Amino acid sequence: MAKVELKQKQKTEIEDSSSLKGTLASVFLLGFFIIITWLSVYFLFVDRF
Repeated sequence: MAKVELKQKQKTEIEDSSSLKGTLASVFLLGFFIIITWLSVYFLFVDRF
């Protein structure tokens, strides 16, 4: 009779080698830049009429 091999569950630890510390700040800065640009163009347009 053949022996049944039980597969052992191995936990694989994944190391996070990439640092995401500045990502949120960069996204906020880019968002604020886009919003300020759009608002300035809008107010320029409204001011001309």
